[in-house]
Amino acid sequence: MLLARALRCATAALRRPLQARALQPRPLAAPPASARSLWLLGGGQAPGPAGLLRRAPAPAPAPLSCRCGRLHTEGDKAFAEFLMDEIKEEKKIQKHQSLPKMSGGWELSVHGTEAKLLRKVAGETITVSFNINNSIPPSFDEPQEGQKPEEQEPELTSTPNFVVEVMKDDTKQTLVLDCHYPDDEVGHGDEEDSDIFSIQEVSFQPPGDSEWRENNYTLNTDSLDWALYDHMMDFLADRGVDNTFADELIALSTALEHKEYIQFLEDLKQFVKCQ
Repeated sequence: MLLARALRCATAALRRPLQARALQPRPLAAPPASARSLWLLGGGQAPGPAGLLRRAPAPAPAPLSCRCGRLHTEGDKAFAEFLMDEIKEEKKIQKHQSLPKMSGGWELSVHGTEAKLLRKVAGETITVSFNINNSIPPSFDEPQEGQKPEEQEPELTSTPNFVVEVMKDDTKQTLVLDCHYPDDEVGHGDEEDSDIFSIQEVSFQPPGDSEWRENNYTLNTDSLDWALYDHMMDFLADRGVDNTFADELIALSTALEHKEYIQFLEDLKQFVKCQ
């Protein structure tokens, strides 16, 4: 009995220090040098599941260095170089450094893409206005075999719709004729009795810069008697709007459109320029 009690007491004495040591908190050990990156990713805490799964964001593509504070990329640089070459090529094929003049005493005024021709004859004021935007018809001609690449490109011609306004000094109305170039008539003005332009609509409107009245009657020439239509064409020809005028208008519009196109390329190059 005494021997068994002594053994139990000795065993209890040995257990007490072990339990006391287990209750004491262990200080956190500093991470090894190899785990410093994970330690920093975890916010300075011991690396655990959350710290190991956190990923650094993917680096964004670095823009070109520039002191102006604007975004410049390699794509912008290549774009600007392409535009520079394109401008050089367009200037090489530019036929008119200045806009061609119209015969017949027409006065020209240009505001951006809008142009206006004015002529006064015997108490009448004739005004022809047009806009070169969307004035180049699409080309569907297929290149022929044996042609060089530069010969395959068709020459671009601007054939804008134009409006003729005839105002008599002693009236309060203006006769307005909307005209256009039919696709199958352009280039055939040398044929006898062939008109390279046609009248689409005719209406009366207030003179000057008064507001256009949509409720005024508008005559569509699609179903018009041919005799009446011919008299309207003669009416325009007597006032200087004939085939010769229409040919010169094409040349003027083409030169103006090409000039504005080159200016657009230069503005675009300046906008995306990367230096």
